[in-house]
Amino acid sequence: MQPNIILLTTDQQRGDCLGIDENAPACLQTPYLDYLARTGTRFRRAYGECPSCFPSRRCLLSGMAPAAHGMVGMTGSDWDPPHTLPGELRRAGYHTYLVGKLHLQPRGRRFGFDHQQLSDAPLDYDDEYARWLRNTHGKQEYDAICAHGQDPNGWVARPTHLREDQTHTYWCITQAIEFLKYKRDPTAPFFLNVSLFDPHPPLTPPAFHYDRYIQRTIPPPAVGDWADRWEKPEKGLNPAAWRLQLDDRQMQCCRAAYYATINFIDDQVGRLYQFLLRTGLMRNTWILFTSDHGEMLGDHNLYRKCWPYEGSARVPFFVHPPRGSELPKEIVSGQPVGLQDAMPTLLDIAGVKVPEACTGRSLLPIIRGESVRVRDVLHGEHAGQYEYDDGMHYLVSDRYKFVWYSQRPCEHLFDLKEDPNELHDLSREPDAEERLRPWRDRLIQVLQDRPEGFVRDGKLRLGAEHRHHLPNLKGDRFYPYT
Repeated sequence: MQPNIILLTTDQQRGDCLGIDENAPACLQTPYLDYLARTGTRFRRAYGECPSCFPSRRCLLSGMAPAAHGMVGMTGSDWDPPHTLPGELRRAGYHTYLVGKLHLQPRGRRFGFDHQQLSDAPLDYDDEYARWLRNTHGKQEYDAICAHGQDPNGWVARPTHLREDQTHTYWCITQAIEFLKYKRDPTAPFFLNVSLFDPHPPLTPPAFHYDRYIQRTIPPPAVGDWADRWEKPEKGLNPAAWRLQLDDRQMQCCRAAYYATINFIDDQVGRLYQFLLRTGLMRNTWILFTSDHGEMLGDHNLYRKCWPYEGSARVPFFVHPPRGSELPKEIVSGQPVGLQDAMPTLLDIAGVKVPEACTGRSLLPIIRGESVRVRDVLHGEHAGQYEYDDGMHYLVSDRYKFVWYSQRPCEHLFDLKEDPNELHDLSREPDAEERLRPWRDRLIQVLQDRPEGFVRDGKLRLGAEHRHHLPNLKGDRFYPYT
């Protein structure tokens, strides 16, 4: 019998924001996620290959690297992929269902889902969540949903004005449970994608959780020896600024609210997990948990996403097998994996053929204990999103990360084993050229056939136009993936 599959995703959750992560803040509580991660296979070196919403979600649903699916930046566009994860599972007989955020265009396209309870953000006036708030809780106006007044990409924080049972995360879990109880086809296996908007800003967790964290010792941001600095914290910043140095109290509020939101997510995941246990569904259900990208959260005096650094690019990623499975438990892999690996992994679990268009790799051999790696390095990139970052590429292995900015003379090399917070840039060491040469050569191999012209005469070339969409993309894979 084919297994059931739940793909559980959050939005903008850092890779170190699982309590079980080796670099997690001591204040953070995520007991349910920690348990699910510990009793399965956890990938502690997992990354969003293009760390912003649109392109990352294409990676998840297509099993393709950004250069293969054609979007390497945040600017949205209509998309008609040759294959999708829910589409392939649907063809194999699965009942496919989405609850929450999809963030793909055109809005309303099913992308292989039999049905969608679609709500890309708790800010949309007329989506499924907003209608539920209006019909169930009498919230009639847009301002009743967004009365907190916080920016949807901002660092300002406060408790939500809504009760816990009126929040977007609660709604998503409720809709997921209702699907499992009343709506699924009992004669078919199911694929359920529960896609939460939290902990993406606005930073408005329930009051209970905010109060819990604002009273705790919150670690300050990590600021590398290479990062821009100011003489003193700035005032008068845009509440959605992406470069910042806040005073201690403002940063305490920001980071406390972020951790509080993740704690609330964990509570709701626990609610779903308890339902799966009570109904016996966990005996034949796999869970893959991840996020589309992270959040800088003040690290290196930066905020938001799109950056190559750990806060933005690294994501939580674990696979929990059915209850009673004889698969190995408590596997922790340090090998580089990406969001494009989710689709081939889940198709492999379901016994469904992986389309040739997929550039991702199935992680099932690692989960089974048959292999320790699927690649040596992972390539990531993002076209310029802010006026300062200009576009970048990165390569990450089980230990090192190399960053190359495509529009300005800036490189980084970090030893993530000795320096997980990227505090020291090895590219500034006296032997930097010797250290950097093999990484440049590896990136040249990856980019040499790219139509933008990042490589010329066998060298990386600054200034080649780094567009959000790949120009003149032909076919579904030319990408020399390693």
